[in-house]
Amino acid sequence: MTSLTHFDEAGRAVMVDVGPKAVTQRRAVAEARVVMLPATLALIRSGTASKGDVLGVARLAGIMAAKRTADLIPLCHPLALDSVTLELAPEGADTVRIQATVACTGRTGVEMEALTAASVAALTVYDMCKAADRGMRVEGLRLLAKEGGKSGAWAAP
Repeated sequence: MTSLTHFDEAGRAVMVDVGPKAVTQRRAVAEARVVMLPATLALIRSGTASKGDVLGVARLAGIMAAKRTADLIPLCHPLALDSVTLELAPEGADTVRIQATVACTGRTGVEMEALTAASVAALTVYDMCKAADRGMRVEGLRLLAKEGGKSGAWAAP
């Protein structure tokens, strides 16, 4: 098993030194789902939710969150992102599926940025629809794939 990189020999939290790492193209894809009542999804689909365009606002929130990941996760490096895209789509009768893709050219990966984008987009869907459905659930936040760096490509099974 690989050792944890964010701890020194004494067990103290440290920011990983990425200075010696090669600059490569980095890309990560993450997903999350918001499960809700079918009537809530119908509001989203129809565009009649009281707060407006739920999926559009959640998309912007996810993009903004990816750009601020280092402000939220203590040991993340601030990164100059090349692109952030979010796809939000109804799935079945009661779910919104969110997929975030983040890319940069740098010394460290963008997995945390993709995960942050997907999670904040999901929370935004919840926030915008909570008046109609307080029982919504955010589920399945996970990394789907990453590319670049010394460890190369990885995809979820």
